Amino acid sequence: MQSRRKAFSLVELVIVVVIIGVIAAIAVPRISRGAKGAGESALRGSLAGLRNAIDMYAAEHGGSWPGTPGNTKAALLTQLTKKTDASGVDGTTAGTHIYGPYLRGGFPPCPLGPNSGAKGVMMTITVPLQTAADPAAVDADTENVCWIYNYQTGEIIINTADTTVDEKNVKYNTY
Repeated sequence: MQSRRKAFSLVELVIVVVIIGVIAAIAVPRISRGAKGAGESALRGSLAGLRNAIDMYAAEHGGSWPGTPGNTKAALLTQLTKKTDASGVDGTTAGTHIYGPYLRGGFPPCPLGPNSGAKGVMMTITVPLQTAADPAAVDADTENVCWIYNYQTGEIIINTADTTVDEKNVKYNTY
């Protein structure tokens, strides 16, 4: 008696491959839109956290924005990540250095754009920057800089080109 082996025919195999291809063609664009949406959500969350920290600092320091004494990135980072006194000087004296910290771990990494992953901040009085070499900038180096901060108004935005937009055609640097 001869036993017959069960196997897929070539036609059945081609049909399965075509079905998998159709499913992939539908799913891949949806997944990539989801990843871009996640980056946009992370950007909105990071900006909200940074803006809240900056506003809280200003509220507790008589309306002065962080980074103001000396207008340096080091002062900005210190004032947002350490305890400060009423004038914004950091320290550990009990009863004197009672404000902050407002950010734990420093500035968040850049969630999207050309400087994705960067944590750097650029201080300026022009937000958004008029050009990459803005004469009003404290630090004109824009490489590895995620955040652009106006130390006179407390405004902070992401460092992206004016042409970088989300799905609704809104520029990231206007969030």
